[in-house]
Amino acid sequence: MLIETLKSLFDRDLTKLKLEIESYQNETQIWAIDKNISNSAGNLCLHLIGNINTYIGAEIGKTGYIRNRELEFSLKDIAKTELIQKIENTISVVNTALDKLIPADLEAIYPLVVFEKEMTTGFFLVHLSTHLAYHLGQINYHRRLLA
Repeated sequence: MLIETLKSLFDRDLTKLKLEIESYQNETQIWAIDKNISNSAGNLCLHLIGNINTYIGAEIGKTGYIRNRELEFSLKDIAKTELIQKIENTISVVNTALDKLIPADLEAIYPLVVFEKEMTTGFFLVHLSTHLAYHLGQINYHRRLLA
């Protein structure tokens, strides 16, 4: 049950992320920052893609993805079409990885220590979903603020 719920939430929110990036009328605004806005929508998008591909793709799906977290916040001016393609690829990675899980996997300890203590895979996947939703809200606000 939880696996299907997580798949549904990740699909919903990653699809919404794609829609948010597509909705920027002026592509340069994706990368806009201000004195009170330190992360652009583009960098938050790259961060979410890196985060999900690391913790779901590489660890659960065994994709071989290697993260460069610093680039998630330093890269600029990536084309909107490239960001959208990265989101679409991430949706596929999540679905493939979560399809491999069985309910007992959610009770197992997640293979990496992320927050300085062990946690179950189920707990961490719920955390990743809320992390996605948190930054998705920031991106939505960023887009509407600049529109």
